[in-house]
Amino acid sequence: MPERKPRKDAARNRKAVLVAADALYARCDNPEDVTMADIAAAADVGKGTLFRAFGDRTGLLRALYEARFEPLREAVEAGPPPLGPATSPLQRVPALLDAVLCFKLDNRPLALALEESGSGSPYRTEHYARWHGLLQAMLSRIPGVADGDFTAHVLLAATRADLVEHLAGHEGIPRERMRARLADFTAGVLGSPTPRTQGRSGDG
Repeated sequence: MPERKPRKDAARNRKAVLVAADALYARCDNPEDVTMADIAAAADVGKGTLFRAFGDRTGLLRALYEARFEPLREAVEAGPPPLGPATSPLQRVPALLDAVLCFKLDNRPLALALEESGSGSPYRTEHYARWHGLLQAMLSRIPGVADGDFTAHVLLAATRADLVEHLAGHEGIPRERMRARLADFTAGVLGSPTPRTQGRSGDG
């Protein structure tokens, strides 16, 4: 019984920190402007609480990212088509990449902050390994894709947060055009035209 109150406090503080961080990153223009002190103040907790709960800024970013990403992860693991496991790989691969791109567009400051956190290569994170493995497994079931491991890396690279930020933020490419370009690129890699491009004479 005496241990329950600290555990409840820790859970409540963790939730408050994630809510505060979520709001701060949603409003910011530059993710580097959001500090641990800012988040602690917004959550009404001490900085020590943040470090005990998340380890460091990268740990906090990763926890917040995973919390936002959870609905998409659930849709991919057990949801209906086109993301769910019952979908054919030829349809599921472009659907997954489109969903990841949309997630990065909707969470640009957070995704960019996590990629630029200086915690080492993003390709060695558990998060990246999970999605690479899933994509590779899908690609292995598509005839004509010779190297699913490398192809999965290439396709995921097209959704990196720094590229999304450059295209959307610096070049001003509209969301739907980015989605269309990714769909075309994915179809080219898979060797199968998407319904959007099939039979199209070209739009320049």
